[in-house]
Amino acid sequence: MLKPLALSIALLAGTACAQAQAPAPANPSVRLRATIEKVEPGSLTVKARSGEVLTLVRPADMVVSEVFPLALADIKAGSYIGTAAMPQADGTQRALEVVVFPESARGTGEGHRPWDLLPQSTMTNATVADLAAAPSSVPGGKKLLLKYPGGEQTVIVPPDVPVVSVRPGKDDEKALVVPGAQVLITAEVRDGKPTALRMIVGRNGFAPPM
Repeated sequence: MLKPLALSIALLAGTACAQAQAPAPANPSVRLRATIEKVEPGSLTVKARSGEVLTLVRPADMVVSEVFPLALADIKAGSYIGTAAMPQADGTQRALEVVVFPESARGTGEGHRPWDLLPQSTMTNATVADLAAAPSSVPGGKKLLLKYPGGEQTVIVPPDVPVVSVRPGKDDEKALVVPGAQVLITAEVRDGKPTALRMIVGRNGFAPPM
């Protein structure tokens, strides 16, 4: 899980100050799951899922992507997907959401790693090497074999899990980036200020599930 938002941003700011004094890796980033409160030229005010309110710099080159719903049947053999999931006692992963990437994004973030959607959750970005019906304990679901360089994961997708895709949203930014929109923002401190680098946003109240 993310630290409380104010603490996360404070830590990022502290990291940025330290970097001014000594060589260090690139600024770390945080993911903010939030609702847009206010949109102004050059800035965004958001209310995070923790309830904290934060104003972020909104640079002109902020990447905007729209998330939109798909059906479970849209996951095909050969699809390149990302799935947040919970590890299970039998070694499988139980999906919390699935993103079916457009072909142009194949290879994005490939691999298996911890994630912060829920405590202990994971993220796997990989190719669907095989799919079948889920075990009888998950009627109507799918069983996915995901393969990535150096490993594989078996993921069970219940039928009620959100399945989505993303598309470029920059050309429609004025309609998407509005008060009330649900967003997932990647932010980091730049020049001492929390700055939005990338945003995944849902239209008409649709919330990014990842």
